[in-house]
Amino acid sequence: MSATDDADFSPVGVIGRVTVSIPSDGPGEVLLPVRGGTEAYAAWSDRPIARHTQVIVTDRTSARSVLVEPLPTT
Repeated sequence: MSATDDADFSPVGVIGRVTVSIPSDGPGEVLLPVRGGTEAYAAWSDRPIARHTQVIVTDRTSARSVLVEPLPTT
């Protein structure tokens, strides 16, 4: 694996799970399915999101940081 592998991967649209609650004014953490496993990413949102909530990635701010929204419930 090269250093560019993370930069080439776009997690936008990937569904993950919050492992560290996301406050409205700082990052939390999400686990995302990546390359056959799961990896932790720093996660930001414009509103608080509780631990264990399923989320969808709406944007990537860096190789290891993402913006997320709660997955709509049906």
